[in-house]
Amino acid sequence: MIVLANDHAGLDLKKEIAGLLDDMNLPYIDLGVNSRESVGYPPLAWKAAGTVRSGECDRGMLFCGTGVGMCLAANKVRGIRCVVCTDCYTAKLSRLHNDTNMLALGGRVVGPDLAKMIVRIWLETPFEGGRHAKRVDMIMGIEEGREPGV
Repeated sequence: MIVLANDHAGLDLKKEIAGLLDDMNLPYIDLGVNSRESVGYPPLAWKAAGTVRSGECDRGMLFCGTGVGMCLAANKVRGIRCVVCTDCYTAKLSRLHNDTNMLALGGRVVGPDLAKMIVRIWLETPFEGGRHAKRVDMIMGIEEGREPGV
């Protein structure tokens, strides 16, 4: 299960990606707004990230103007590794090397066709593990106050 959340600036892009998920027969829940009236994104990112943290959803996608605000807010939730993407290479490596569990996209930055390519790559790329698992563990240890080793 995938969770989607958006603010007013991410509404149109979220709708495009929801259509893609429908085409891919991937289930999702939508926690975002369905209006272009200005809203604050932190509560939306927090709620979506909570569903990933709890295990209710395996992954999440967030949509705002640039993707940055949603990404920052989501990464404050323990266990979340959110990446903001504007290109396919970053989407692929964020999964291969960082095991990202949330993706943030900017409706004012990324067009719908590119966003769909990014989402497909991000969803279809597995975590590589190995030496990268140690690095992800170091990142997660920072949340617990552990200084990462070299």
